Amino acid sequence: MLLPSVAAVLLLLPTAPGATAAPAPPPGDTTASATVSAPAPAAPTWQPPLSTRGRYVVDAEGNRFRLKSANWDGAQGSWTGSGSVDDPAAHHAGQDSHNIPLGLDRTPLPRLLADFHQLGINSIRLPFANEMVHATAPVPDAAVAANPQLRGRTPLQVFDAVVAALTQDGFAVILNNHTNTSRWCCGLDGNERWNSSQSTQQWADDWIFMARRYAGDARVVGADLYNEVRRDVLDDPNWGLGDAHDWYAAAQLAADRILTEANPRLLIVVEGINWTGLPVDGLPHGRPMLTPARTLSHTLVTSHKLVYSAHFYGYTGPHHSGATGVGETHDPRYQDLTRDQLDQALYDEAFFVSEEADRHFTAPVWISEFGTGANETGAAARTWFGNITDYFAGHDADFAYWPLVGWEGHDDWALLRYGTAGDRHGILDGSDWRSAGWNRLMTAPSRTGAVAPVPGWNMLSTDHGDQVQSLRVRAGGDWDVGASKAACPDGQRLIGIGHSSGRGLCTDVTVGDLRAAGTAQTAVTDERYVPAGGDWASGYTKLQCPDGNFLIGYSHRGGRTSAALCVPARVPLGTTGRTVWFDRSDNRPANPPGGDFAQGDYKGQCADDEYAAGIAYTTRLGAGQGPDALLCRKLT
Repeated sequence: MLLPSVAAVLLLLPTAPGATAAPAPPPGDTTASATVSAPAPAAPTWQPPLSTRGRYVVDAEGNRFRLKSANWDGAQGSWTGSGSVDDPAAHHAGQDSHNIPLGLDRTPLPRLLADFHQLGINSIRLPFANEMVHATAPVPDAAVAANPQLRGRTPLQVFDAVVAALTQDGFAVILNNHTNTSRWCCGLDGNERWNSSQSTQQWADDWIFMARRYAGDARVVGADLYNEVRRDVLDDPNWGLGDAHDWYAAAQLAADRILTEANPRLLIVVEGINWTGLPVDGLPHGRPMLTPARTLSHTLVTSHKLVYSAHFYGYTGPHHSGATGVGETHDPRYQDLTRDQLDQALYDEAFFVSEEADRHFTAPVWISEFGTGANETGAAARTWFGNITDYFAGHDADFAYWPLVGWEGHDDWALLRYGTAGDRHGILDGSDWRSAGWNRLMTAPSRTGAVAPVPGWNMLSTDHGDQVQSLRVRAGGDWDVGASKAACPDGQRLIGIGHSSGRGLCTDVTVGDLRAAGTAQTAVTDERYVPAGGDWASGYTKLQCPDGNFLIGYSHRGGRTSAALCVPARVPLGTTGRTVWFDRSDNRPANPPGGDFAQGDYKGQCADDEYAAGIAYTTRLGAGQGPDALLCRKLT
């Protein structure tokens, strides 16, 4: 947790205190992973990999897997940036993590894992720093005093051992790129954005390295792309502007690369934007969190792998940085809100994503950080903790407490704190006031068992370049050279399109994956497939699919429609249809599923039991030449 400083005025927020052992690999070896001895795990109750169905995370058998998680931090770094890195007092809460998960100096791994099980958690968010990935010096022996089998290993090799121990014991592990540097987050620390202290290319390359490294471990289930994206001294991050600070685009790039180059089984976790603006009364500032996803959401190349996340702490607020004194504004903190106000803020900033079904943004929401201190005495903070755990329990939320492990006498926020002799303290003790909220959260009624598949809805955007999300289409090469192109993920069809925005809507509603096997596809650039007597948009240029084909993509050159991408269906398609005009207003079904996929633009959308078979546009002088009509035909 940051202390208030002058930098806070320019910045943002102080944030969250946010088998048989293998022979030790030689120092500097970053390719060999390591295992550690651990007790045989109980019979597994879930089967990897994980994926999503609507608002739920499910396992390989389609059963609900609620992320009941905690953050085992340390590998992201603990140095506060002031004082000597060798002085424990210069580390967060006086805890020098030596850039490995905390507690390995005090407690053997098997006991740590047993304590984690006793908490009732099933998954671990495991933060790391890019600097840790590249470190070649072994950790000091004292840092692993309770686990001497880890002596002589680099931080990454210790991280390997922790991952292996967790997964062998039945935990799901979600890797979290928390920081660029091994410095405590989150201030003016070189960690504000994924590319604050490194290039976007290096950041994505490190993700490929990490995803490949654990690709053989099925219980490593997720990649949490970056922690608390926020403002630096001069610039805000943004969601969709297409520049070097565009978090939406960076997350899309990293997700595509992870799923295509490293491990297609991973969940991709995208956190919202944590802070923009200057925390000064009278100037704009606040926490966008997940609000931008309502109008611009991610579409991955592997469907049903997207999880959105957000962080909530009582001492911060919707427009409060969390600072005290210098950098503090008069905005309320979350702990100052009434219960109803807090509920509304949680919904507006995050939970609308999971609770509004059948939208292009619908996905599980994982509150991947929240927490408070065991020594907290403030009535407002204690009430907030009760209210937010009530909300999570009542809404059957996925969550991860921050932090899991700390040192006794140092970080009272930790669920479990260990003394120098390995003695355990914390929330498992009856005297910890947080146990009431924690136990309520862990034992409240929750959806379990099989979750039925639900239709998927995804948006396409060519705001700043191509969005070809079909791997089958990518394999076929560039189907309209020089144009901006969009194509639905494999398994989905195009069902809606915007008039001038370059946005589209994809789905698998009603029939699931409609495409036939094979690589056949047709880029339609003229009216050759419009049959005689079949003019469904008189006076307009019609890009119509061949018989038995349906639309999965489109392209444009500037505002002019360029091509329609069609593929053959696996079943006979209906031939009766209608023209859906949207050149002067929206033309969509009542209460249209998918949501507003092209905000501010006229949109056309076929019905759930239809497929799109063509796009019409006009070439008349002065017209925008964007899509004006869709040919919508019955599926059967």
